[in-house]
Parts: sequence; structure tokens; C-alpha cells
Amino acid sequence: MADAVPRPNPPAPPARPQSPSRLRQPGFGEFVTLIAALMAMTALAIDSMLPALPAIGTDLGVGAANDRQWVVSAFVLGMGLGQIVHGPLSDRFGRRPVLLGSLALGLICNLVAASAGGFALLVAARAASGLVTASSRVLAVSIVRDRFAGAEMARVMSLATIVFLAAPILAPSIGQLILLVAPWRAIFAVLAAAGLAVMVWAAIRLPETLPRDRRVPFSLAALGRGFAAVIGNRIAIGYTLAGTLLLGALYGYILSVQQIFETIFHAPALFPAVFAASAAAMGVAAYLNSRIVTRLGPRHVSHRALAAYVVLALVHLGISLAGWETLLSFAVLQAAALACFGLATANMTAIAMEPMGRIAGMASSVQGLIQILAGAGIGIMIGQAFDGTTRPLFAGAVIAGVAALAIIAMVERGRLFHPA
Repeated sequence: MADAVPRPNPPAPPARPQSPSRLRQPGFGEFVTLIAALMAMTALAIDSMLPALPAIGTDLGVGAANDRQWVVSAFVLGMGLGQIVHGPLSDRFGRRPVLLGSLALGLICNLVAASAGGFALLVAARAASGLVTASSRVLAVSIVRDRFAGAEMARVMSLATIVFLAAPILAPSIGQLILLVAPWRAIFAVLAAAGLAVMVWAAIRLPETLPRDRRVPFSLAALGRGFAAVIGNRIAIGYTLAGTLLLGALYGYILSVQQIFETIFHAPALFPAVFAASAAAMGVAAYLNSRIVTRLGPRHVSHRALAAYVVLALVHLGISLAGWETLLSFAVLQAAALACFGLATANMTAIAMEPMGRIAGMASSVQGLIQILAGAGIGIMIGQAFDGTTRPLFAGAVIAGVAALAIIAMVERGRLFHPA
């Protein structure tokens, strides 16, 4: 009988790994910063490319300016496909091994892109890089969901977004600075170095957040159940689709903005600064969200932000149609729209994930697959429609915003702007 007491005590073995685990357990501030750094890997890989697109096109013989967008589009499409891989794998094997393995593969993909001799190989390397780098986004959300829920999760995501926004703020300037002293290939070497740094940091400081008793086997049936859980939940699928539409409008902006500065405003040198200011507006919005979301609720904040986004998009489209677009009007209205985008989507992600706690990794993958693949499709259509004016961009933003608002109104059965 004396043995019977220690026997049910297999908590004793876990207690051993727990003491080293405590030593490397990050505090709240470091945890938020590390999550932000993981999220920033995708933004850095996209936005640092933008100033280099003309040089890449010239060097690799890409004739049409709109075709250069595939350097970004291929990465985003690969990232969308990667969403469905990393979540289920991390639900089965844990967050750490999947995260560290994919960061290592991303480093290799960037080195291949740096040495690519043709545009087709560069685009293929970018698609592969997006496929593996997708883990950063999926697992960042899953790791946060492992530890937090509801308004607290929205607060953590908002704080992480504030830090994460250093990437889109600085990335175009980093790309521009690299081009002053080195060819465009050096940008991929910098991306590889950044991936290595984040991988080492996560390996040393990020403990496993998914206990063994909560892991689920990887199978096609489980994948099907994950899709069914997300698609069958009114809240999860509704807010996922609304976020998809807004993300599509954002991708349209990212794909078009370098050409807008080059061909409409004839001010390519100002592009990194204006792009940074727009991203900074998202950072201010994320900070504001972290202060108000626990008091007002994620629904209240996201609904109002979405309504404001629609109004701003309509105003901007009207200015464009009237031929009154200036660099100042573009910069101010786009910064305001991106601030609303940040307020809306951070809370939509938290609301969509709230019912998915037991399958957070799978749900994050399914939602990411829908959002990024469909959002990339919308963004590519907007980008490829670029005609030397800003009209396609803002027409796309209006359509996306109105459709997102209609979806949320249906999901909430007409009750908008309420806290719960």
C-alpha cells in the first residue's frame, strides 16, 4: 500500500523538467516581445522586399511592373498553404519542435533566394519560404491561446502587435538602406540572420506551452474535424471571414503601394517614410486597444473600428474618383484606415479563437488558411488591377469593408457595437 501513494504520483517526473523550464520561462514583457518577434518574421519577409522590386525586376529581366508583385504574392500564397500544416503538427508534437524546425527551414529558403539566378527560382524559393515561415504566425497565436483567453488574449495580442509593428515600420527602410550599400540579394541574407536570431531566442527562452495530455494525434480525420469545428461555429467562421476581407484589402495596399509612389506621386524615396508612418498608426491603435479592450470588450471595439474603416475607405475613394488625390491626402487617410484595421482585426482574431480553446493549434491553422489564402487572392486581384491610379485600391477597400460589416451583422444577428 505504501507503493500505491508514489505510483499515482507521475507528477514527480514532470516536476524535474519543470525546474529548468522555470529558469527559462520568460516574464510577461519578454513573452509578449518574443511573440511579437515571431509574428514579425512574416512582415519582415514581405515589407523589406518592397523597395527592391524594381532592382529585382531589372536584374532578373522581369518586363511588366505588375509581374514584380509575385515576389511578394508567392510568399503570401505559400504562407497561406503553410497555415494548415503547422497547427496540426504542433497539436500533435508540441509547439517548440515545430516552431524551431520551421525557423531553420526558413533560414535555408532565404539563402536559396539570395543565390537565385532566375526569376522562376526566386519565386519558388519565396513560396517555400512562406510555407515554412507560416509557423511563426500560427504558433504565435496558438501559444498565446495556450496561456490566455478572451479579453486577456486580445490584450496580449494587442501588446504583441505594438512591438510587432516595428517590422513593417522599419522593414522598407531596412531594405532601402541595404540597397544603398549592397545588391538586393543581401536583403535575403539579412532575413536569414534575423530568422537565426529568433530561432536561438525561442530555443533558449520559450518553454513548451502545450502539455502532453492535451496533444492530439495528427490525422486527416482530425483535420476534417478541425475544419468542421471552425466552419460549423457561427462566431469562429463569421469573424474569420470578416478578417479575411480586411486582410485582402491590406494585401492589395502592400502589393500596390510601391508602384503608387513610383508612378503616381513620383516620389519613391519617400515611400519608406510614409509606409512607416502608416504602420506606426497601427501601432498607436494596438496600444489603445490594449488599454480599452478589457473595459469595453473586443466586440464593441472591433465593430466601431470596422465602421470607421468603411467610412474612411469611402472618403478616400471619393477623393480618388474626383482626381484630388495628393501625397498628403493619401498618407493621412491611409494611416487612419490602417489604425482602424489594426483595432478591428486584433479583436476579430481573439473573438474567432475564443470558442476554439481545445483545438487552438488546429483552429488557428484553419482560420489562417482561410484568411491568408483568400486574403491573398483578394489582394492579388487588387494589385494586378493597378492602372496608374489609386482607384482600384480604394474600391477594393470599400467592397471589403462593407462585406465584412455585413457578415458581422449577420453573425451577431444585428446586434453591433455591444460588449459581449
